[in-house]
Amino acid sequence: MGFARKLFLVSIMLFALPSCSLLEVKLESGIEPLPQEQLNMRVFSRDFSHTFYSEVENSADQIALLASNSGMESAVGADFITLKSRTLMWKINSEQALQRTIFQASPLAAMIDTWVLSAQMNDFFTNGNGRQLFGEHQAIAIEASERLQANFERTIKGFVKPKEFTQYQAFIAKYVTEYPIMDITFTRRSAFNDWLAFRNISEFEAVTTFGTVPEVMSDISDRMAMIADQMPKILTWKAELYALHSNINADELQKTLASISDTSARFQTLMAKSPEMMASLAVDLRKELTPLLTQLSESTDDKLAKLSIERQALEQMVKNERLALEEMVARERVAAAANLDDISKHTVEVVFKELTNTLKSLILYFVLFLGVIFFAPLGLGVWLGKRMALKRAA
Repeated sequence: MGFARKLFLVSIMLFALPSCSLLEVKLESGIEPLPQEQLNMRVFSRDFSHTFYSEVENSADQIALLASNSGMESAVGADFITLKSRTLMWKINSEQALQRTIFQASPLAAMIDTWVLSAQMNDFFTNGNGRQLFGEHQAIAIEASERLQANFERTIKGFVKPKEFTQYQAFIAKYVTEYPIMDITFTRRSAFNDWLAFRNISEFEAVTTFGTVPEVMSDISDRMAMIADQMPKILTWKAELYALHSNINADELQKTLASISDTSARFQTLMAKSPEMMASLAVDLRKELTPLLTQLSESTDDKLAKLSIERQALEQMVKNERLALEEMVARERVAAAANLDDISKHTVEVVFKELTNTLKSLILYFVLFLGVIFFAPLGLGVWLGKRMALKRAA
């Protein structure tokens, strides 16, 4: 009897042992991380932005330097100012356009749009409306744009299959032909929706997740770092562009002051040699020069007033840019906080739901376990007693 009871208890324990895995609590937040392929796309797009900035800035500065060394600055002032303005606008507008492309929520959308932007810029300087923008130095802009597009396409081959890469190229070539960049302002629209239509992909299928909390926070950190690096440079270029088109010419002012100083020295020498004639001449000059001096005074006051207005406008522009930056940072923080609140709320709900289910299962199996421990031996003893009583009666 003792051996049969032990055998039964061991069987019950072996049967209940696998159910112990029910005690394992699984906490899943329900938030899907970004696929590794899309994470690689995001990293590549952000790294490409540094190459883009460096290539555009070096090429634009080279064009301005060559124009200055060739004598354009002193010989043809208006032409040099125009060329210098175009180099500044190239840096400002192209880099702002790139920031709008790489800061999209979907890494796939950022990659597609960045590729399209590099192709559009190459076409703009090579065959489009900007093919004569920099005159004899146009080749520098063309070569820089070609290098950027080739660099992007060479690297992107490691992320997509050869067949998909060919499809990407066909779409981009068609899109650039239909929607070229028209001027140096780099006004354009995102190509992602057109790409989805080209691939017959629904917008709901294209973007299924924005990533986990660490991935979202890393994305925001990258955005803030890039804005902090680029904003001072862009503000400086805008101020320089504004100064180029102001009405005050420093060189002409210096020449005028030098001429007045030279004339004054000659008058002093002449007065020392012939005082009487100089006294008569001074009276005549006073009569002749009074209207001129009055006009010069009025003109100077007007220039100073314009300078004050332009300075105030420049200060206002810098203030507006700073306020815009602060508003953008505030919006990003609010969006991140809202996203974190939603994620935390969903996580807590899932945790409590899983804990409730687990506790219910645990209580059920605990009751079954108690039933097996206390009632199974009793039932077994009763059954064995009846068997033995029957054997004795027989």
